[in-house]
Amino acid sequence: MSCFSCFSSHEKKAARRINSSRRNHTLPGAPPHKEAIAPQARSDNLRPRPSADATYNRDANKESGGNNIVAQTFTFRELATATKNFRQECLIGEGGFGRVYKGKLEKTGQVVAVKQLDRNGLQGNKEFLVEVLMLSLLHDQNLVNLIGYCADGDQRLLVYEYMPLGSLEDHLLDVEPNKKSIDWYIRMKIALGAAKGLEYLHDKANPPVIYRDLKSSNILLDSEFNAKLSDFGLAKLGPVGDKTHVSSRVMGTYGYCAPEYQRTGQLTVKSDVYSFGVVLLELITGKRAIDTTRPTHEQQLVAWAQPVFKDPSKYSSLADQHLHGNFPKRGLNQAVAVAAMCLQEEPAVRPLISDVVSALSFLGSGPADTNMSLNEEQNLIMDQEKDQTQIDRQRAVQEAIQWGSDSRHIQSHTATASSL
Repeated sequence: MSCFSCFSSHEKKAARRINSSRRNHTLPGAPPHKEAIAPQARSDNLRPRPSADATYNRDANKESGGNNIVAQTFTFRELATATKNFRQECLIGEGGFGRVYKGKLEKTGQVVAVKQLDRNGLQGNKEFLVEVLMLSLLHDQNLVNLIGYCADGDQRLLVYEYMPLGSLEDHLLDVEPNKKSIDWYIRMKIALGAAKGLEYLHDKANPPVIYRDLKSSNILLDSEFNAKLSDFGLAKLGPVGDKTHVSSRVMGTYGYCAPEYQRTGQLTVKSDVYSFGVVLLELITGKRAIDTTRPTHEQQLVAWAQPVFKDPSKYSSLADQHLHGNFPKRGLNQAVAVAAMCLQEEPAVRPLISDVVSALSFLGSGPADTNMSLNEEQNLIMDQEKDQTQIDRQRAVQEAIQWGSDSRHIQSHTATASSL
């Protein structure tokens, strides 16, 4: 699989492009940096040579205002020291790429997360190279920051900023019995942060980037529950010019993939919008996208929720029981309506992620004291509604919901007309 549409499928060429990109596109005035790979560790498939991707790098750099940051390179010994030789006590996570360890860089004292490629795992050198390239070119407060990487011999490791609260999955789907679940406003804050991360990839990156693997375990949280997207090994450049989609072998996580992508392998930014709808539904319900431990009719979250989407009077039945009713009913209804729009079967009638951000911007700005009683919260919401700014925001949400409803009606009429 070639996850980067302008890459050759040959790993050697892809690796050379990283080194060429690093050599030819250092920021003006930036201090000299290390060789891409230390001479003693450089392998045959990582020799630099002139890159065909220079145009993309230049364009991306212009678009971001010359904002590209060259990733540091580390030796395997440095990262082994940082993680105490990858001890079990430092292990903080494990996924398709491999294991993730908490570490501390000896030279700077910076606390980092070190992701080590599992050489027998599902992802390989191509995904490693794509992630280094993507996160070296793309920088936003809602994307995890890549500090550097290691390519010593056959070792492949990525070094990120450390996210102290782990992933959304840890706080929503894997909550220990003695721990309190995150409240409604934190959930909406996380949803808004994830949507803004996608908005950056879709609307501000040039060319646009399709994330392709949005799920709760890939949304990381800092100490204040600010969300950042991580794990870009499956990302692809989106369609440009007169192209409507890019084609790819179907990759991603079952339960989050858009139906049209699963059927045809055709990717658009609307594929990410569908995946976001699944995550938003998880935030609302506290249920996993796929959970085989539940009764048969509840195992697929989207299929279970679809009938409820048709009856707004039943929206409250979707709320996570761990919230114990502590949520604004109007806010819940609006969040469910946004999720329903994102989860439309036909990609054309799903909203753009920028519209989703507009709709969620109101829902994510709750009371500062989220520990207040429900009556106090309701009184505060009533006071806020008197404020013209809040009214304007609310109107924007209602317009977005109406847009989704109109789109569904149009789709229904079109289907009826086609059948005649």
